[in-house]
Amino acid sequence: MASATASGPVRDTGIGALLRHRAVGKVLLLAVAAAVIVPILNAKWASGAWPDALTVDLTEPLGKTTDWVIDNRDSHPLFTYFFGHISNAIVLSVRGVYLLLLGAGWAGVTVAAGLIAWRVAGIGLAVMASVSFAVCGLLGMWVPTMQTLALMIVAVLASVVVGLLLGLAGGLSDRVFRILRPVLDTMQVLPAYAYLLPFALVFGMGVPAAILATVVYSAPPMARLTALGLRGADSGVMEAVTSLGATGRQRLLSARLPLALKELLLGVNQTIMMALSMAVIASVIGAGGLGDRVYQALSTVDVGQALAAGIPIVLLAVVLDRVTGAAGERMGTQTAEADASPLRGWRGWSLAAAVTLAAALAARFLDRVDWPTGWVVNIAPSVNTAKDWMVDHLYTDVPVVGGTADWAAHFTTWVLNPVRDGLQGLPWWSVLLIVAALAWLIGTWQTALTAVAAMAAIGVLGVWNKSLDTLSQVLAGVAVTLVLGFAIGVLASRSRRFERLLRPVLDVFQTMPQFVYLIPVVALFGIGRAPAVAAAVVYALPAVVRITTQGLSQVDAAAMESSRSLGATSWQQLRKVQLPLARPALLLALNQGVVLVLAVVVIGGLVGGGALGYDVVFGIAQGDLATAWWPVPRSSASA
Repeated sequence: MASATASGPVRDTGIGALLRHRAVGKVLLLAVAAAVIVPILNAKWASGAWPDALTVDLTEPLGKTTDWVIDNRDSHPLFTYFFGHISNAIVLSVRGVYLLLLGAGWAGVTVAAGLIAWRVAGIGLAVMASVSFAVCGLLGMWVPTMQTLALMIVAVLASVVVGLLLGLAGGLSDRVFRILRPVLDTMQVLPAYAYLLPFALVFGMGVPAAILATVVYSAPPMARLTALGLRGADSGVMEAVTSLGATGRQRLLSARLPLALKELLLGVNQTIMMALSMAVIASVIGAGGLGDRVYQALSTVDVGQALAAGIPIVLLAVVLDRVTGAAGERMGTQTAEADASPLRGWRGWSLAAAVTLAAALAARFLDRVDWPTGWVVNIAPSVNTAKDWMVDHLYTDVPVVGGTADWAAHFTTWVLNPVRDGLQGLPWWSVLLIVAALAWLIGTWQTALTAVAAMAAIGVLGVWNKSLDTLSQVLAGVAVTLVLGFAIGVLASRSRRFERLLRPVLDVFQTMPQFVYLIPVVALFGIGRAPAVAAAVVYALPAVVRITTQGLSQVDAAAMESSRSLGATSWQQLRKVQLPLARPALLLALNQGVVLVLAVVVIGGLVGGGALGYDVVFGIAQGDLATAWWPVPRSSASA
């Protein structure tokens, strides 16, 4: 019992305080519950398999839905008078943009890219933009690049409009924001493949389905950031505008939107990157362009052709990311010298338009509209030769360290198989109990209830073992990602030179679409579950490294100085000061690692990842809604 002194009450630091600790109380309650529940469940369901009696087969109703849509797609009024008009509008828009790009010719497009980058981001990025488009032509990918760019332009414009409208509604209404938030969360968590088949089923394989899937996938960041910017507008400014008698529309146009301009531009940037990633993945349902070249090359394991199409994708991503990002950073920071420039405003844009038109007309008069075939460099044979050399010298039988195939085989044998077999060997009810316990310890009972319901849905829908296989790959990938990401992040946070060297590498890796990561793993590791996990690790690692580095670097300088003054070593500072204070950033890194690893593990079905990823790939190829679409939400829930 605690006693009081003249200086105040003495804290109870014994068993009573320990028992009153919330986490300890939860653990004790869970232990008691397990002692009661486990014997009962074990007596009724001793085997690990999900009971057939608790399974609902949706194959027949989903199959009937698929058949009905296919049978009525060309005759039912819903399709002919609604979806048909949407499809025609999309086709006409994409075709118009594509013909405009082809009409401008390689010279007009390359010059236009450089001049647009110059106007919004400066001369350095202008040179990079022009050179990047020229490289697309040199690699023989000019026409596919224009196809992808046309898809991108239409999809981004539609995504920005949809996201802006949703963001305005959420930013101006608390009720709408509460409704939108879980919807946007779900849309952003679902892997990209989840969007493909429903649109392909309704609109058929081709451009309309690809555009609409891209819009649904890439609009959420625009909506979220728009709402965030509007809701975060400076209250003092808003009160001043209101006191002047401004109407609601005037407050929106003259105060809220200008104050949220940087968030809006960041939303455009994120929308562009997600749209490019989805436009490439949508090649699976007939989008064409660069993604189709990568997909076809991967299906024949032609690494040279896949890389030749992958490089332009990366260049497009880097250019679009840099230009839109620089435009956001420069917003509101124009100097007086820039304001006094004779090329500011409409004069500069008029000059850019005139130069672009002159370049396009000159190329047409010289009959050089298409990229000259004599200027094409075919890198595929050289890349395939290098790949063959790697297979011969690095793939296996490397002295001491072993080859990449040996690493993949060992990772599968020692990590993936034991984790998968361990999960599948557990009684199904024990998995639910473990999920509930972890969710409750980390969060609240609502979190635990949601997690258990999601895991139970996996069993009810009949893909328990396949989902646990996918979960084993996600867990292994997340573990490797966190170990590497935290280690690299710690090094970067403690060395400015290393951070500067690492920054451009992370920038490039973060701008690459998911599809591109499959190319090097196929060359190095072949086909299988380990290559799929390797691609997921490479895709998720940059985000984990960046968030970890930022979190550790932003730890309070006073806390670091105090620990140094007390004689703490570098290791003690890291372990006892930086890591505890950076805990929110580290948890965010964990969250992003899980989401990003899951996104690529599903796509890993293209390179032999198996499990739910294979079902998705197979279902899309067969046009089977029951096989392709339902496993994806279940896998995301299990993660």
